[in-house]
Amino acid sequence: MMSAVKYDAFPTPEEIVARLDSYIIGQSEAKKAVAIALRNRWRRQRVEGKIKEEIYPNNIILIGPTGVGKTEIARRLAGLARAPFMKVEASRFTEVGYVGRDVESMVRDLVEISVNMVRHEGTASVQEKAKVYAEERILDILIPPPPRPDTEKAAVISQKSADTDTREKMRAMLHAGKLDERVVELEVSRQGFAPIVEIFGQGGIEELGMAVEEAFGSRLPKRKKKRKMPVREAMKYLQNEEAEKLVDMDEVINEARRRAENSGIIFVDEIDKIAGGGVTGGPDVSREGVQRDLLPIVEGSNVMTKYGMIKTNHILFIAAGAFHNKKPSDLIPEMQGRFPIRVELSALSEDDFRRILVEPKNSLIKQYVALLASDGVELEFSEDAIDTIAQIAGKVNETTENIGARRLHTVMTKLLEDLLYNAPATDRKAKITKAYVDDKLGDIVRNVDVSRYIL
Repeated sequence: MMSAVKYDAFPTPEEIVARLDSYIIGQSEAKKAVAIALRNRWRRQRVEGKIKEEIYPNNIILIGPTGVGKTEIARRLAGLARAPFMKVEASRFTEVGYVGRDVESMVRDLVEISVNMVRHEGTASVQEKAKVYAEERILDILIPPPPRPDTEKAAVISQKSADTDTREKMRAMLHAGKLDERVVELEVSRQGFAPIVEIFGQGGIEELGMAVEEAFGSRLPKRKKKRKMPVREAMKYLQNEEAEKLVDMDEVINEARRRAENSGIIFVDEIDKIAGGGVTGGPDVSREGVQRDLLPIVEGSNVMTKYGMIKTNHILFIAAGAFHNKKPSDLIPEMQGRFPIRVELSALSEDDFRRILVEPKNSLIKQYVALLASDGVELEFSEDAIDTIAQIAGKVNETTENIGARRLHTVMTKLLEDLLYNAPATDRKAKITKAYVDDKLGDIVRNVDVSRYIL
């Protein structure tokens, strides 16, 4: 039986915030909001009785300028949630009746992610057994069937004994890795070719496309083709093949649907792009149409997928938008009501930039140190160099477009361009000092027109 997610060790809101702090600087209010929402998912799973179905998620809308951590919070949240997570951009969807993606596709994609997640867990749990079966298949290939022995009983017993001895010797060689490079020939399955057609348009037509795929996808003839590969590679292929046979796909689909419905998270980015702005004609009509199409999914409805009907009542929706020239009140009132928790993220300061450069587990400085270490170059940054980089990023954001922490990527790329180009021919050690930063970036920063295009 496919086991559900183990919630006993699920982190508390305080622990969730602490883990987010390892990757994201600042934005404590946003972290607190998503941590509570995530823990509430766990709490609801432990509720008994009919009241459980009445506990709906409090959807969240994150408001703040670009590059301050909205998407990063959602991305890291997916790893912590151990639940199906789907990120979409609201601007990609169109109102029903227009050419483009319909909003229900986000639910279908979420279910697909959930199925892949559960399937991966299932195959991982049977890898040891699959390895045994794969090994037997490899030995069957390495030791061809013997010629038919005489009908005398003694000859049959002798032949079986000899075969067993040979097989065990080959098994020992296989375990020792002595057969890894030997080439064997396998028959691999190949699905019959069928043209792939993606249907855009109204939901009914897209559902028809899914029905056709469901009806005929598994019935396409599976053709076999022979392929030569080393034993090492053949073992991996056969182990994966055997693992898939050991997993009950009906159980996988049932568990995947349960997770999508009860633990799924959909992150809708750029929701401000479908907000109106007081204009009564033109593209605003389509934007409001997208909101009205999205509304029933957020409120709770049934969406047909190729794995069956999915209820969206308990899917957690997290929306985000910069709202530069708009405000959340530009969304239709019904949509505003479905996102009761609003969190405003603050712009980043120079001190934030400095912390972003060094503190997170995946900080830019740690990334570049690791990259150049692969070329045998030991990269080091002085404290005053880090301060200068942070100051430059802050200044360029003030004088040009404010793109938040993403500015650090452009600054660091330009700063280390020559070093990255010349490695590994460069010295084995390289230290970035304040003087080095001023030399590489000083003139560019002082010229606003140049920095606008380069940084």
